[in-house]
Parts: sequence; C-alpha cells; structure tokens
Amino acid sequence: MKEKLTRIKSKRLERRLSVSLAGLRAGGAIAIGRSTDWLLKEDARNIKRKSVLAKEAKRFATELGRLKGSYVKIGQMLALFGEHLLPRELTAALHELEHQTVALEWPVIEIALQAELGDILGELLITQEPLACASIGQVHRAKIIATGEEICLKIQYPGVQETIDSDFSDVVSILKLANWLKTSRNLDLLLEDIRKLLHEETDYQREAMMTVNMADLLKGDKRFQVPTVYQRFSTKKVIALEFIEGLEVTDDEIQALPLSRRNKLAKAMLDLLMKEIFEWGVLQTDPNFGNYRIRCSSKSDKLVLLDFGAVRAFDNSFLNPLRATIAGAYHNDKTAVVQGVLDLKCIDQCHPKSVQESFAEFCMGLLEPLREDFDGVSTDWINEQGEYCWAKSKLIKRAAKQAARSSFSLHFTVPPQEFALIARKLTGVFTFIVVLDAEFNGHDILKNYVANWEQNPY
Repeated sequence: MKEKLTRIKSKRLERRLSVSLAGLRAGGAIAIGRSTDWLLKEDARNIKRKSVLAKEAKRFATELGRLKGSYVKIGQMLALFGEHLLPRELTAALHELEHQTVALEWPVIEIALQAELGDILGELLITQEPLACASIGQVHRAKIIATGEEICLKIQYPGVQETIDSDFSDVVSILKLANWLKTSRNLDLLLEDIRKLLHEETDYQREAMMTVNMADLLKGDKRFQVPTVYQRFSTKKVIALEFIEGLEVTDDEIQALPLSRRNKLAKAMLDLLMKEIFEWGVLQTDPNFGNYRIRCSSKSDKLVLLDFGAVRAFDNSFLNPLRATIAGAYHNDKTAVVQGVLDLKCIDQCHPKSVQESFAEFCMGLLEPLREDFDGVSTDWINEQGEYCWAKSKLIKRAAKQAARSSFSLHFTVPPQEFALIARKLTGVFTFIVVLDAEFNGHDILKNYVANWEQNPY
C-alpha cells in the first residue's frame, strides 16, 4: 500500500516558511554558482548552470508536492504557462507534480466529509482506500445504502479553497525573489488569470453544473458517457458522481483492440474537440488521460468523460480567430493562418514578416493531420489507404523541435491565457490519438465544421 499523508500543513506561516526556504535555497545556490562561473570555460559554465538550476528546480517542486493542497495545483498551473514565464528546468520539474499521487489518510478525509455532508454521511457506505488522488482532492468509492447505487465521492483536501490566494502570492513572490519569473508587459494580467482559474477549479458546485451541462450537450450521442451527478451528496467541496467502470487509454486491453475500434475512439475524441471549438464554445481544457475512461463493448465502445473542473467558456472574439486559423491550416493557406495568429494576439503586427510566417508554419505543422490534402507531408506517415498514421508521424515531437528552433521563439513572449489552454487541449487530444495508434484523416471530421462556419460565420 502506498504511503499516505497524515495531514496537510494548514497554517500560513509554516506553509510559507517551507516554500520560502526552498525558493531561497535555490536562488542562493544559483547565485553562488554564478559567482564562480568565471573560473570555467563557457561550455562548462553553461553545463554547470543547467545542472544547478535543474537540481534546485526539482527541490522546489518537490517541496510544493510535499505541502500538497493548493501548492500542487499552483505548481501545475504555472507549468502550463511555464514555457513563457519560467526557466525550462523549473517548468520540467513542475510538470512532475502532475504525477504526484500521495493520498491523505482516511481519518482526515472522514473529518472533511463529516463537515460537508453532516448527518447524510450515514446514508453512505464508503470505501476507505481511495480510487484516485490528485492535486487538490481524492476520490473514494461509495454505496448509497438505501438503493445500492454505486457512486464516487470526490473530496477536496482541507483548507485548499481558503489558502489559494495567499499560497499563490507566496509562490509568485518567491519565484520573483529567486529571479525565476520572467517579467513582461502581460505578466500581471496572466498571473491574475491563473489565480481566477485556480478558484474555478476548486469550486465543486461549478464542476457539478458543468458536468450536467456536458451531459445535456452529449445527450443521445452513444459514443460518449458522462456520469450522473448526485446532488444530494454534492457540496462546494464534495462532488458525488455515478461510478462507471472503464479502462485508461494506456491499458493493455485498449492497446490490443483492432485498429477499426481504436480508430472509432480516436475519431470520437477529435470530433468532440471540433464540437467544442466550432459549435459549443465550451472546452474541457485539461485533457489529462486520467479524465477519460473507455468502456469496451463489441457493439459500441464508449468514451467516458470525467472531471469537468477545467471547463472554460470562450467568447467569439477569441474563438473566431482560432476557427479561422484552423480553417486556414485545413486549406493549407498560410496567409489565412498568419492573419489568424495575428488576431489571436500570439504574434504582433509589428513583428517581422519572417516571424509571422514562421509561427504560421508552426501552427500549420501542428495541424498537419487535419489538412484537406497531404501535399508536402512525408509519404512515410501515410498508409496504403491514404490515411494519416498519427503515431508514426511523431507529430508532437516534431512540433516541439520546430518551435524551439524557429525565429518566432525570440518574439513569442507571454501568450493570451486562452491560447495556452487551447494549446494544452489540442496537444492532449492529439497525444490521446497517438497512444491509440490510430490511422485516419482528420479532414474527414473537420470538413463539415469548417464548411458550416465559413458559410455562417458567428
């Protein structure tokens, strides 16, 4: 059995002291390293700096993980935007927080449940061993005694909501003090956006509402299943959901499915993304594999959609440039993509033409599987039926390398919050499809959405 925590540090002073010491130690170690750099040759100097930074970044992220609660969620959110805010080594270390799954012991969770549910807690028979745990809460299986229905209780860790603002301010202050946070004209706006996102993701009443809304949007679509919300046992810090059996996409049983069934699952995932962008304007922005399950059936496999805390509504001032960018990539029209990314405010009009085109080429490359034709795409990534081989193409790795060496990386500073969320969603969906080792053409799904939007732009 995995080791469990007996408590979360809840007093602001002890939490702040712990994270401050980690940040200051990191800043001090880096400063000392710089003071002796003159003794080394340039190559050795760079290697040393990266080594020290990576070591201290890992220590800092480990301390956030140990403190648990809102610190872990803050670290994960900073990692999302970290490419344009933080040193690469710290971003990589913070991404590791996504894999931290140390649970709290049952007596602590039981007290939290009693505080939220009161007397009706006695109506449930709860399994003390958690099904899963994440940054701000953990999930326990339960049975409604009166009906025998199986449900899941997602329980927020004590003190998370109450400490978000203070913890966030402390982390930002330490990052600035250690000279890890890059300043820019958009920094304060982005930090405020991150703070708002953190509050939204800790509001379980909002998540319950989003779950119900998504179930309504997908009603009648047999490719998907959204768990029912049990409002009686749901509060701002507890959400009760229908328990649904399913497998993760990485499970050996899923990997062994025939290609035709894996393709159907992959197409459903891509189609869901297009519905979100072109029809609903509402996206689940956290495509973590843990937020999906697959129910296998020879008649019809289903994607089970879980965790709607990261659902965001976007307005057309952002969505229309995004749609235009996707449509431009679909038509292999670089001019349209350039205009799209300018309208998205990822690149400014004042930037050199070469920079604008470089970023447009990156976007077109990332959206390669969605093109209406594959002119210029390597034949190694197209099968005998003319279908795109998602895994074989190594699309995500190629896009990352292209971004690193492109001229726009020097000009592309802090992106709009919306763009970073969409980028995470797109990358997550494409990775899901890659893991399924699917082979199909994305344009078969995209063409109707593009055609409808071009005929009736919103």
